[in-house]
Amino acid sequence: MAKGEVAGERLYPPTTTLSMFMRQTLGADATCQKAVNGWAAQRAADGLRACSVRTGGYCRARQRLPLEMVSALTRHTGRLLSQKAQTRWLWRGRAVTLVDGTGLSTPDTPENQAVCPQPSTQATGVGFPLARLVMLICVATGAALDAAIGPHLGKGSGELGLVRQVLGSLRPGDVMLADALYCNYFLIATLMAAGVDVLFEQNGSRSTDFRRGRSLGTRDHIVRWPKPASWPQWMTDEQYANAPDEIVLRECKVAHQVLVTTLLDPRRVSKDDFSELCAQRWNVELDLRNLKTTTGIDVLRCQTPQMNDKQLRVHLLAYNVIRLLMAQAASNADVDPRNLSFKHTVQLWTQWVACGLSATHDSGRLFVLIAQCQVGHRPGRIEPRMRKRRPKPYPRLKTPRAHSRRQVQRHGHAWATK
Repeated sequence: MAKGEVAGERLYPPTTTLSMFMRQTLGADATCQKAVNGWAAQRAADGLRACSVRTGGYCRARQRLPLEMVSALTRHTGRLLSQKAQTRWLWRGRAVTLVDGTGLSTPDTPENQAVCPQPSTQATGVGFPLARLVMLICVATGAALDAAIGPHLGKGSGELGLVRQVLGSLRPGDVMLADALYCNYFLIATLMAAGVDVLFEQNGSRSTDFRRGRSLGTRDHIVRWPKPASWPQWMTDEQYANAPDEIVLRECKVAHQVLVTTLLDPRRVSKDDFSELCAQRWNVELDLRNLKTTTGIDVLRCQTPQMNDKQLRVHLLAYNVIRLLMAQAASNADVDPRNLSFKHTVQLWTQWVACGLSATHDSGRLFVLIAQCQVGHRPGRIEPRMRKRRPKPYPRLKTPRAHSRRQVQRHGHAWATK
């Protein structure tokens, strides 16, 4: 049989390709060469025929992976893990979903620039295309429920525009927890119609007067928000007409923070309950840090937007697998999954797989090892966002790389002559 796509399919079937792709996202060396070398070594250990260690076949196999399949697997694993959360991990027996956005960098290619252009403050050929990511994350387990990615700038590129793409992953009875950016009339109305409750920080553009409305206590009242006279660009005239003329919300002040919620009954949910739930919002910052720093999605490495989107979904799928291991370990050890270390679990799992073991092989010992490393409780911890170690004294690249390369060839390194 001649070499070609058929042979490539045998060497890299979809399940093998996806498994290699996931291991690639969790490894410190996330190159395709490392993934192919690992697969070649595994085949040798299993007594299979030797294969080429060139990366072309694996890269083509990654391109053949259907994006819809990877996205569906990510959503399914996230929803399944969230639904299996133990009652004691929930907030008052209810599933709470965290929402937040962050920025990602992509390689400087014409394809990426066309979809996610670089900031206008940077010269052409100097900066990198920036993408915006909005995530839905389960508070109880940390599972990634869904995500939307788009350009960092431009029409419809804001977090409110992206979050509308993932609202279908929420279920009636869920509670959405987010910052003041999401405290938007039309978003709240949409969520209320879907049976989803919200708890948001009050948007700074809206004033709160506790003398108005029906008082429920000190700095706690129920008010009616009228529909805004104007509507956003994404909304059609028909959508605006179908939106409710007003919505009934509860506003309360907790620890110097004005909160807006659809949970109206103070006998069922008190201000102290809101304070407890708001403290959980910090978890989304930790989860995004785990995704960006530990799994490395802060810099996507593919040459096209389609492959970057696929890489992102594979990252999230691998992230959910780690969260699944943490949830099982927490259940066995009778602790909260949020008390376990994500990075420790990644390190342990990668070593476990490197030794030829699997989650079904002596899983009890694996879960015990995961549960041994718990994160410390450090309330009020503050760290400056500053670097102590100085970078190398090279100047900044302020012209396109090709132009700078030609200049070096002609005149040498200018900084070396100073």
